[in-house]
Amino acid sequence: MKDIEKVLKALANKRRLGILALLKRKDGLSVGDIAREIKLSLKSTSRHLAVLASVAILDKEQVSLNVFYKLPPNPHKLVRYVLTIL
Repeated sequence: MKDIEKVLKALANKRRLGILALLKRKDGLSVGDIAREIKLSLKSTSRHLAVLASVAILDKEQVSLNVFYKLPPNPHKLVRYVLTIL
């Protein structure tokens, strides 16, 4: 039950839903690319991405100085449902 609550809390934000919709279309983007696409500062975008990654909604990979985010291959059932309606 706690896992469901954490996932729902992370999804309960229009910016984070926008990030998921973006990564559904263009998987594997850097923080800077995501910030530009959703028209948000790097700092705010990083915070939103950290929330999503902390509950395994997103996978992250550091390559040199850049951090790239993508949807996991097998996301939580709630996330799969949300992705179908985004």
